Amino acid sequence: MATSDLDGFLQPLAIDDETVLELSRELASTFRKLSAESLDQFLPTPISEAGKSGSAPVPGGTNLRVGFVELLGGDEPGPRELNRLLEQSWPIQEHLKHQNSESLFSWIGARVADVVHRGAAAFGLSAADELPMGVAFSFPMRQKSLAEAILMPMGKGFAVTSNLDLGGHLVAGYEKHRAAGLPRIRVAAIANDAVATLVSFVHRFPAKSHQKAAMSLIVGTGCNATLPLKLSTLHESKRPAAISVLPGQEAPDVKIAVNTEWSIKGSAPPLRKLGLICRWDAELDQAGELPGFQPLEYMTAGRYLGELARLIFVDYYGTILGRRVSNLPRRLLQRFGLTTTFISHLYPDSPKGPMLSQVEQEFPPQDASFRWTSELADALYRIAKAIELRAAGIVAASTVGLLQCAEEIADAPSSGITELAVGYTGGCIQHFQNYLEDTQRFIDRILDIEFAGRAHARVLLTPCHDGGITGAGILVPGALASHST
Repeated sequence: MATSDLDGFLQPLAIDDETVLELSRELASTFRKLSAESLDQFLPTPISEAGKSGSAPVPGGTNLRVGFVELLGGDEPGPRELNRLLEQSWPIQEHLKHQNSESLFSWIGARVADVVHRGAAAFGLSAADELPMGVAFSFPMRQKSLAEAILMPMGKGFAVTSNLDLGGHLVAGYEKHRAAGLPRIRVAAIANDAVATLVSFVHRFPAKSHQKAAMSLIVGTGCNATLPLKLSTLHESKRPAAISVLPGQEAPDVKIAVNTEWSIKGSAPPLRKLGLICRWDAELDQAGELPGFQPLEYMTAGRYLGELARLIFVDYYGTILGRRVSNLPRRLLQRFGLTTTFISHLYPDSPKGPMLSQVEQEFPPQDASFRWTSELADALYRIAKAIELRAAGIVAASTVGLLQCAEEIADAPSSGITELAVGYTGGCIQHFQNYLEDTQRFIDRILDIEFAGRAHARVLLTPCHDGGITGAGILVPGALASHST
């Protein structure tokens, strides 16, 4: 089949600089509206930009990570004062997602108990001790203090459909599995993982006078971002009752960390307006647990991009090549049978080996009715690349739009800031084709177009790996100090 046939078939995924630029403008406006009006997006955390908390301060790769963070001294935790110890990660099995909250948190409690058991042995802890725990959770939550969080209904296939007390469920789950001699735990600080990543990034980033750690970005199993926003931009019901204010600062001008949850349905209108949601996206969405819930995530995040590629490849095989879809290897006909991890490494000259060998090994033919060819392997690669390029454009537009919403880009000339650092983490943006490089390239180009080559600040994607777990650890001493005063 001619290359042009596949190019035409993939046209619904095409994206260019002008579309990305227009999307960034539309999203900036949408984000302002969501901040001011939405009650389930742009959720504040009681952490001010000054770094002080207020007094009311799978298929797809979902993981639980538990670890000890040791503070090595100093009044406030800094980049050299944190060591992660005894960390372990577990994939959350698909069947657990469909259990009730008690079953899920019992499983989490068992994992926490495992790490605490090893930590107690390493540090000489006893049952008389109480461990303050920092928690980073990758779901939306409402908070009035750092130690309390009401978990909102989840996506990603989880069966938690009502608001629940996160801290209470974590402690109860741990108590079910706490063996004799193990210390008790107390949840001292809770944050969304994007918020925890921002906290970690601000502390880690060696900012110079012209630089600012402006935002955190997660593109892994899911996609989310956090940055500080002025209290005055938030809906009144979302503003904390009390927040720390610096001398000479007016309360409405205080910026607090806001978990945007930008992938939820409120971000869909700009995507639809620019024709970026195509028939394959709609098919993926309608097959999900909550159709319409996370449109931006379906187009950008690791849980879904492999499945999107599978849908497109099957459609291409049957519609364009005119062959019997039923002859394809069985796993290619199963939901999530093609993983984002696999297509991440499917490209010419991949260290994983020739593309033909990769697909033959991953999806062996069932019988003589089907055989892989170099042309089919190349078609699957080009589908993956088209998906990745569109995802990079959407994330670039979302990043620039969010910084514009926060007036970070507009403020750059007067503030003297010429580099806005965005701390990124997540396996998808790091490993899926050229996702990271393409996102940075789109960001650079649309800012160049927007400011006619005279942009006052560059937006630079900067690594902040393990930010969720270290950020949760950083928040603990601050929360304890706030509570003691």
